[in-house]
Amino acid sequence: MSKRIKEKELKAIIPEIVRIGRRFLPYIRKRKLLITGSFLALLIEIGFRLLEPWPLKFVFDRILVAQTDSSLNVIVDGGIDPILLLTLLAFSIVVISVLGSLAAYVSTFGMALASVQILTDIRSELFSHLQRLSLDFHVKHKSGDLIACITADIDRIKLAIVKVILPLITNIIALLGMLVVMSWMNWELSLIALIVFPIFVAAITRLVGQIRYASREHRKLQGILAATTSETIGAIKVVQALSLHNQFEDIFAQQNNQTLNHGTKSLKLSTILQRTVQVLIAIAIALVLWRGSHLVIQKALTPGDLLVFITYLKNAFEPLRKLANQLGEIAKATASGERIIDILDYEPHVCNLPQAKPAHSFFGALRFENVSFGYESRHEILRNISFEVQSGQQIAIVGASGGGKSTLISLILRLYDPNYGRILIDGQDLREYTLESLREQISVVLQESILFAATIRDNIAYGRIGASDAEIEKAAKIANAHDFIINLPNGYNTILGERGNTLSGGQRQRIAIARAAIRQAPIVILDEPTTGLDNASQQTLNQALSRLTQGRTTFLISHNLRAVEQADLILYLEGGQIVERGTHQQLMAKGNYYAALYQLQTNKSRNGREGKGYLLEGNLV
Repeated sequence: MSKRIKEKELKAIIPEIVRIGRRFLPYIRKRKLLITGSFLALLIEIGFRLLEPWPLKFVFDRILVAQTDSSLNVIVDGGIDPILLLTLLAFSIVVISVLGSLAAYVSTFGMALASVQILTDIRSELFSHLQRLSLDFHVKHKSGDLIACITADIDRIKLAIVKVILPLITNIIALLGMLVVMSWMNWELSLIALIVFPIFVAAITRLVGQIRYASREHRKLQGILAATTSETIGAIKVVQALSLHNQFEDIFAQQNNQTLNHGTKSLKLSTILQRTVQVLIAIAIALVLWRGSHLVIQKALTPGDLLVFITYLKNAFEPLRKLANQLGEIAKATASGERIIDILDYEPHVCNLPQAKPAHSFFGALRFENVSFGYESRHEILRNISFEVQSGQQIAIVGASGGGKSTLISLILRLYDPNYGRILIDGQDLREYTLESLREQISVVLQESILFAATIRDNIAYGRIGASDAEIEKAAKIANAHDFIINLPNGYNTILGERGNTLSGGQRQRIAIARAAIRQAPIVILDEPTTGLDNASQQTLNQALSRLTQGRTTFLISHNLRAVEQADLILYLEGGQIVERGTHQQLMAKGNYYAALYQLQTNKSRNGREGKGYLLEGNLV
């Protein structure tokens, strides 16, 4: 690493710490009473710390040195018996230590408690913010890395504050107090003690940039490692089915070794800095001891003064030694803080506009007007899409994979916003509605609906928070799910495994349909809801879907054209454009894209070679 890069890294760390502190200031203000009380206790603790060596000074000067040429029974200055004075001084050491420890306990516990509360608030906001960020953010960022940010990064900052920064602040304030007292006692020795500071700054300048750079790289690699772990475990069924254990183990081992190398580099640099500071402290103490002893011999300083001075000097350099010892942790915490702030300051592309208002109860009429969209501006997935849907109609969206079917549906939910054009519901641009009021009037059943590790009752109630038990059971009956639910060991209180994997595919879909049904939304979106199921399960689900969509505006994505024959309007998408539209009879009469694909599927079915399904598009992305 060049000298220029090192200087840049060193100069960057202070502004970043200031940036982190400024960004977290609103959370700090919420705990100002606790922090103020803890700070006052901290000042009291430092006051007692400054008093600690003074009893030893009086023992040396008033008793030990004074009694060198006389009997111990001689009365010392002030008419106090030396034995009594010695007893009082010994007792004062205990009193100072006890009171200082009590003040330290109050300040340390109070500051630590405030830090934990502040970071708990930050973690809550981070989690809430992540849930509201647009899908384009989540597509670009690996879930494992975001999980590491909300867990490991917060914990790293917490550890750095409680174990490093708070003690460091205490020691720095004590250092300032000791320097003032040392200068008052003897300015010459104070200047000698301070002579090592330029050398210390030079050492910091040389090494801190490298430590911070290594720590940031180490944190990036940890995020990659977490993402790999999350991705592999999340797809463990595929990994085992395809026997990919060795391949992913090799990838993990390579990333793990890279993480180890950067972590070792950071540790090595921190250790070098620790030893450098330790040597500098020894040099400063040796110089003060050499010159101070001359002053004692010349009667310009008492032995007790020299003892107090060296004690202060040793304690004064303690923050520097600890700083060198814990600089790596500060650098890691700074890097974690930067990542958290970057996420908190990230503005979602899809959000409530300033003029957005809660939506009225939808009738379900919907219109696309010249809508174009692309995840990247240079590549449009949808181009100039226009069509109109009346309330209560069923719209089928068909076509080859990659044609933009699921993307079109995503725009209705405002998971993305069009690059051009607009979408209207009941004659009003849906961007004029608040996101929550828009989405709560749309029910969705996906090809692979996600269930949560909660009870079946809770999973259904997620469709409408606050639903009664009677409403939950009614929704389950609509979805043909009630009978199998009550036969489970704990019925509606049965706790599902992660992603609902303790149920069969058909059972999961019926719970998802019940979740959609309880919402009683005027608009329903079905994205390949029966794909991959056997004929019996498909028949059961189709009955449930028929009840769910009755009287509601429905969008159905399907590759099986026989499932869309009764749709009021069929849109055939090809290359992001609507190449055909009409009813089943109209499209068959045209004899073009739709008719050709329908005939192909029908012939395959007759020949018994249709199988269980086709290449199907996945969830909304």
